[in-house]
Amino acid sequence: MSDATTETGERSLTLTASAARRIALLREQEQVGSANLRIAVSGGGCSGFQYGLSFDDQTNPDDRVFERDGVGIVVDEVSLDLLAGAEVDFVEDLMGAAFRINNPNAASSCGCGNSFSIA
Repeated sequence: MSDATTETGERSLTLTASAARRIALLREQEQVGSANLRIAVSGGGCSGFQYGLSFDDQTNPDDRVFERDGVGIVVDEVSLDLLAGAEVDFVEDLMGAAFRINNPNAASSCGCGNSFSIA
C-alpha cells in the first residue's frame, strides 16, 4: 500500500503505515477515542522551529486532515507551509522509538530531530 495523502503537490503530507499503527496504539493507550494526532510547528528549539505533537479531538477551519488506515493527523495552515511534502514516520532502532518527520523544507535539524531550521 502506498503512503496516504489528502492534498496533491507541494501541500501534501505523508503518513507511513508504521506511523499509523503507532498512532492507533497510542490512541488506545491514552484512551482518547478517535482523536487525531496534531502536528504543530512553533518557533523555538535549538534550530529555530520545533515540532509539537498532541492528540486533539477538535479541528479548526484552517486545519487539514491527513488519514491512513483509520487514523489521522491534523496540521494547521501555517504549520503546513513549513511541513509541505514531509513524511511522518515511526521508527524503532537501537537508540529508541520515536516519530520522525522527514521534512524536505528543513535546511538543517538538531540531533534529536525535534527542531529544524529553514534556508
